[in-house]
Amino acid sequence: MTRWEKAGRVLKNPNFLTLFRIIAAPGVVILLLFPNRFTTLLAMLLFSAAAISDYLDGYFARRWGMISNFGKVMDPVADKLLISSSLVMLTSLGWIPAWVVCVIIGRELAITGLRVVVIESGQDISASWLGKYKTGFQIAAIICLLIHYPYLGLNFHAIGLFFLWGALVFTIWSGVDYFVTFRKLIDL
Repeated sequence: MTRWEKAGRVLKNPNFLTLFRIIAAPGVVILLLFPNRFTTLLAMLLFSAAAISDYLDGYFARRWGMISNFGKVMDPVADKLLISSSLVMLTSLGWIPAWVVCVIIGRELAITGLRVVVIESGQDISASWLGKYKTGFQIAAIICLLIHYPYLGLNFHAIGLFFLWGALVFTIWSGVDYFVTFRKLIDL
């Protein structure tokens, strides 16, 4: 097997892609500690590559039957780490409202807790279409907000805020939907 074939196998390994997202999160944070046109563009490129790896790891895991316990646990953790750390840094720069980030991260923590309850009851809690829209809007918002500065006459910050408000709507809607769907499992 050639070096290129080995490299291709590693890049198609879902667990490697999950680890890439975990490593990318502090990379985005470090780049945003020194915000300027260059570092925010690099942060956007790193975040985008990590977001694409989220899609690819699920695709490869299903296609080649490479589903592992590590992936089941760490894939959602990696996603939440990447999204949450990026949103926190955008808040620290004053580019987005802190309360929006609190709602988004609060929903993620609440749904993670609900997932544990659902899994312990032996049921499946796969991502709903609302959850997929939520993730798509979050990724689009963060990419545009990381660019931040105007390029080619486009105000990426304003575009990012548009997607952020959409993400907020889908975040709340999907969170409520999960709790309504699995309300029978919650002992109050």
